[in-house]
Amino acid sequence: MRKKKMNTPDYHRVVIKLGTNLITGGKASISRSVLAGLVDQVAQMHQRGFQTIMVSSGAVAAGKQRLGIRKKRRDTPYRQTMAAVGQSRLMQAYDELFEARGIIVAQTLLTKPDFLNRLGYLNARNTMLTLLDLGVVPIVNENDVVFVEELEGLTFGDNDNLSAMVSNLVDADLLIILSDVAGLYTADPARNPKAEIIPRVEKIDRSIEQLAKGTAGEGGTGGMATKIEAAKLATTSGTSVVIAAGSEPDAILRLVEGASLGTIFPAATSNLESRKRWMLSQPGKGQIVVDSGAKAALHKQNKSLLPAGIVQVKGRFERGDVVGIIDSEGNSIATGITDYSSADIKKIMSSRSDKIESILGYGYGDEVVHRDNLVVL
Repeated sequence: MRKKKMNTPDYHRVVIKLGTNLITGGKASISRSVLAGLVDQVAQMHQRGFQTIMVSSGAVAAGKQRLGIRKKRRDTPYRQTMAAVGQSRLMQAYDELFEARGIIVAQTLLTKPDFLNRLGYLNARNTMLTLLDLGVVPIVNENDVVFVEELEGLTFGDNDNLSAMVSNLVDADLLIILSDVAGLYTADPARNPKAEIIPRVEKIDRSIEQLAKGTAGEGGTGGMATKIEAAKLATTSGTSVVIAAGSEPDAILRLVEGASLGTIFPAATSNLESRKRWMLSQPGKGQIVVDSGAKAALHKQNKSLLPAGIVQVKGRFERGDVVGIIDSEGNSIATGITDYSSADIKKIMSSRSDKIESILGYGYGDEVVHRDNLVVL
């Protein structure tokens, strides 16, 4: 058993996301030997006192393997069918491998609505934390089977984003995203032999997001762009993130010890309180576009968002909804709970706060988003 080294990161609660190409070994079916190696590492972490949650892809691949289907299709009913068949097979494999190491696992199927209301969020959080306290390893996936095309937009879309939201849910110290991709490169390594791994990214800005779009990703639903999106959400909530190749020997054990492997995105803030974490987990019902003055007031002065600094409203939302706040270039700068509906904001934007009541005939305060209901990104 490895002993913890001096001056290593003080990680305690770790979320590990396993990509489809990793656990299939790049083939069409689940690789039992690959799973066994990953489970063995998690078991060693468990013995050392880490609390670990696994977010595992592979249900679709397991379903195709069970039914003997090799045809590639991406339509929703087909993938839901494969997931329905494969989910139990995938969990059976995990259960058997962990049981051999004396560890109990719990299948945890989450849906996006579980995160969309405060009560559902707290229920999911309490269940996950109780499992961890009991020494159980939760194995998380999206409940693909219950969704149909008419509910598009209520799914996570990929397990990268699901892993970030789970990290947010449980106040994780570290999110490890493992796939067949070794990290974020300076260019697409499949096209540029001089491309190099970027070992550390202090801030995920527009340049990093553009770089991710131009680099290779795994063959599942989540490429590098979705991994960067997930890293941005998790780091904003106080969770450090590493994107690395799961095929590296003892990758998980090395990463929790602070080894330089893949690309690390250090937490952008200390752990946020539960209310703000919940706000960050919401997709947002719409967006409010602000000018440079309002952006500076939010970022540098910890101010509330006033109507005078708003230049545009995107989407439809009601008072009390969570909305995104962006600048004129489309950069996300904050998330918050709005005190006014989109229709009201369109009427009062660019106006002084003391004019709100005369314009609308009523008022809910001087702020469109109060600083107490605001998370600056």
